[in-house]
Amino acid sequence: MPTTTTVPGRSPRLRRLVAATALGAISLSALVACGSGDSSSAAKASPSTAVTADAAPLTVKDPWVKASDTEMTGVFATLVNTTGAKVTVVSGTSTVSAKTELHEVADVDGKPTMRQKAGGFVIPANASHELKPGSDHVMLMGLTKAVKPGDEVTVTLTLDDGRTLKFTAVAKAFAGAKEDYNAGMTKG
Repeated sequence: MPTTTTVPGRSPRLRRLVAATALGAISLSALVACGSGDSSSAAKASPSTAVTADAAPLTVKDPWVKASDTEMTGVFATLVNTTGAKVTVVSGTSTVSAKTELHEVADVDGKPTMRQKAGGFVIPANASHELKPGSDHVMLMGLTKAVKPGDEVTVTLTLDDGRTLKFTAVAKAFAGAKEDYNAGMTKG
């Protein structure tokens, strides 16, 4: 038969006070950990989708970059518009390339051909826009170093209103998306 032990002097009021104090300590620890800049492997496991201080109305889901030891590579993700108005991405920069362009893959004479996307990426209100191999993507050109699987690349996208969105994409090996390149471009 189960027994119940009562500890003398432990009133319900004291138990609530102890519980509240413990909860406060846990909450404070969590806040300190979030601001500590911890770069543990767990923190590196998932790419950052943090927005810069000027808070863009866009979030980035599942960003990744194609590992490459050539002059260029692509960045892929899902851009999510969290507002009731359309958002347009007009340009970008990265920490590993001399030039960053917004690209699309279009059918030209029956062949998929990569080219710069006129007008940028338009994300309708409360909708998303997928950047994927063989379709729209962020093109990093003039790589300043090889991008190896597991490397982290910081990308900053600029919106038509001047706000920016900074995120980190993790590199992974990928062999797909066999498109042709417009004049002036070389394969990456």
